[in-house]
Amino acid sequence: MITINVELVQSLIKEQFPDWSHLEVKPVKNGGHDNRTFHLGDQMSVRLPSAERYIPQVEKEHKWLPFLTKHLSLPISTPLAKGKPADNYPCPWSIYKWVEGETANRENIVDLNQLAKDLGGFLVELQSIDASEGPLAGIHNFHRGGDLAVYDEPSRNAIENNKEIFNEHVLKELWELSLDSKWDREPVWLHGDVATGNILVKDGKLSAVIDFGGLGVGDPSCDAVMAWTFFDDDSRKIFKAALDMDEETWNRARGWALWKALIMFEGNKDANKTMAEESYRIIKIIIDEYKVKG
Repeated sequence: MITINVELVQSLIKEQFPDWSHLEVKPVKNGGHDNRTFHLGDQMSVRLPSAERYIPQVEKEHKWLPFLTKHLSLPISTPLAKGKPADNYPCPWSIYKWVEGETANRENIVDLNQLAKDLGGFLVELQSIDASEGPLAGIHNFHRGGDLAVYDEPSRNAIENNKEIFNEHVLKELWELSLDSKWDREPVWLHGDVATGNILVKDGKLSAVIDFGGLGVGDPSCDAVMAWTFFDDDSRKIFKAALDMDEETWNRARGWALWKALIMFEGNKDANKTMAEESYRIIKIIIDEYKVKG
């Protein structure tokens, strides 16, 4: 990981964008992991990859976000300028227009069911945009939109290593069900990381979607993981209906949620109690929803 702090951002701005060097730089609350985000004055933000593996996202966002925003009814991240690697920072980086709103959570959302409907509508709108020349899923977005089987080995290892904690039979059944089908239609646009940290609300309602580092084209099932990570039983059904997902795509969506929860639990059970407990909660929700459905 690269050390990124206010002093680094200030030096990059001063060197490459001196007209903005008088603006205050300060960290953004929940400033991200793959990329670190800082306020630049009141109207802009600075976004820097935290490691070299996130570099491909910079060019991708600058190329495609201006195109996508023209077709979307909600605000999304808007790049204003692209910074170059420097002696004290080896990656390209970005300056964005600041997007107003609060990071979504259960406390600042007026109606969870409405959020599910609105978010589903936004994703359907995104999927409807011409994706014929978009970037196919791959290393640049950690295979979001691609074949979930790329994560087969770590998922099965996590199931095996935690069979005394979770129902091994049910988890294997769930995982194999998610691998049984493939996206057999033309690739569509997907956000790649639909999570509360990338969803903004104003007056309790969905107001913007940000952080398109996972952007790509392919199978949109990965964009539905919030069905299990955030929504409750009722809002989950509304989200599914708004997305108009068939059962096979929904099964793959559940697989994406399960894979992430499994590896997060496996990686944090002895190191980070809070993250392990959250992953445990999600795995239990996935199992319970599947049992009820079955």
